[in-house]
Amino acid sequence: MNYQFPIKTLNQLRPVLIGFRKIKGFTQKDVSERLAVTQQTYARLEANPASASIDRLYKVFSILGVEITLSSISPSPFISHTEMRGAFDSTPARREKW
Repeated sequence: MNYQFPIKTLNQLRPVLIGFRKIKGFTQKDVSERLAVTQQTYARLEANPASASIDRLYKVFSILGVEITLSSISPSPFISHTEMRGAFDSTPARREKW
């Protein structure tokens, strides 16, 4: 079955992540073993996925068989590389140390 869940706020990540894990029939321990981390480490990620890096989330979603798709909700003017880089550097995920 194909599920689609548009994520419009970071608060939506947690229930979507948990939902996909449960649909797959995995426990936190199952996912943590596939990530080669402790169950406690994965539980922290699942409790606050908005603070995780996109790389870490990509690995989790790959384990869960979830494809990440990005789309624009409206046409927007081009953003310069400098503006995009500045916005990225100030995110919690960029400062994350795993």
